[in-house]
Amino acid sequence: MAKSLFTHDARQLARLLAQARRDAGITQVELARTLGKPQPFVSLIERGERRVDVVEFCEIAHAIGWRPLDLFDRRLIALVASQF
Repeated sequence: MAKSLFTHDARQLARLLAQARRDAGITQVELARTLGKPQPFVSLIERGERRVDVVEFCEIAHAIGWRPLDLFDRRLIALVASQF
């Protein structure tokens, strides 16, 4: 089994987070500041080079104006669509 950091699904999640942030009109610097993290933290996540745990996912979702479950639903829809 491939490590989850390098799977297609992990890359898709990274792209989803990056797109949701851009759709919200928030820069990586602004998101990082809101999260109390350095900008490379956001960049590593969006490039798929750093995993996001569930707590971080929720914090990121809130910081970009999403309810975590709604953003996760968006991810599940993309995942199901990619399998057909």
